[in-house]
Amino acid sequence: MDHFQLKNGELHAEDVPMSRIAEEFGTPVYVYSRATLERHARVFREALTPLGKIHLAFAVKSNPNLAVLRVMQREGFGADVVSGGELARALAAGMPASDIVFSGVGKTTREMMQGLDVGIGQFNIESEEEGVELARIADAAGRTAHCALRVNPDIDAGTHEKISTGKSDNKFGVPIDQAAGMYARLSALPGLDMRGLAVHIGSQLSDLAPLEEAFAKVGALMADIRAAGFTVTHVDLGGGLGVPYKAGEVMPSPAEYGAMVARATKGWDVTLMFEPGRVIAGNAGVLLTEVIRVKRNANRDPFVIVDAAMNDLARPALYGAWHDFDAVEPTGQRMTANIVGPICETGDTFAMGREMDALEAGDLAVFRTAGAYGATMASSYNSRGFVAEVMVDGDRVASVADRILPEDIYAAERVPEWLD
Repeated sequence: MDHFQLKNGELHAEDVPMSRIAEEFGTPVYVYSRATLERHARVFREALTPLGKIHLAFAVKSNPNLAVLRVMQREGFGADVVSGGELARALAAGMPASDIVFSGVGKTTREMMQGLDVGIGQFNIESEEEGVELARIADAAGRTAHCALRVNPDIDAGTHEKISTGKSDNKFGVPIDQAAGMYARLSALPGLDMRGLAVHIGSQLSDLAPLEEAFAKVGALMADIRAAGFTVTHVDLGGGLGVPYKAGEVMPSPAEYGAMVARATKGWDVTLMFEPGRVIAGNAGVLLTEVIRVKRNANRDPFVIVDAAMNDLARPALYGAWHDFDAVEPTGQRMTANIVGPICETGDTFAMGREMDALEAGDLAVFRTAGAYGATMASSYNSRGFVAEVMVDGDRVASVADRILPEDIYAAERVPEWLD
């Protein structure tokens, strides 16, 4: 459920008409609903509470906006971060350092020091080489890094190949058949507190079976590690639950996910850690856009050219991803058209042959389910600048990220004097 609904013939974000947002902030603009974020956070937490000892860390990469992170912080979530920049954002949003988990395969020396300096709760180590380096840095600084070893269970999550992370040819984690030996070796290093295991097999998962298979492998590995005399007190089960991008699409619910986790982890006696992102933020945001013009050609579907582009919402160009596209003030008339942006790339295409609300130049429309992996993946390609972001709260709306204009971007560039 989300809070983007038609009222009196016009799409609203909670109690704010979309036309008001377009008038005040311009288009394209991302619109987030505080009520939807809060509802999804609570539904997810309530589904997992029966598991006992749990830790919830919002996947910052899905939506790093400070206002979004503040909502998550107020809902009791920590942060799953994959860069020093995301770590700084989580702290700025008020998330305690002890509730932050640092994941990612390419942590730099500087980022490791950054995490140690602020006292983050856990590093998810992605390789033995990374663990050795972290141990050296922590020991030299007189600190202890609390760590989990991320394993790669070689399981196909059944998602898009570019967001699959648990197959043997993916860059993430260590081979599960080598993990017990690595865990033992890393446990012997000063500076490391090896306390757990981590696994994450992909994003936008529509089937719980691959997750349950992965968790079974982790459970068996944990038993082997404990039998060898080592301690496992935490297991990070990652995230990846999918959300419906098409109207009528059905995905596993948090309650179904929680029941599967309870079954798969029975008797583990650990703190279970989770990294939800898309499942909370995805349907909590839309991208509001205006139709520039409708280009009609003989013997083919017309092109509906909107002022949003692949630099604002990259998922369709990157993954061929679907986003429902709805008129802000639907008339009941329908058309079949190709939805494209203004960028000089054929890839700047949101949909081809889409059956949709009839639109003309000047009409407003929204790309739905854009609250995750939307603005965070934006670029300034074609010198278009960066899209604005707003958040609604009932009948209130506020800017939560200013539009960054092209001139603001090139103001940071320099021409060396030898080119004058």
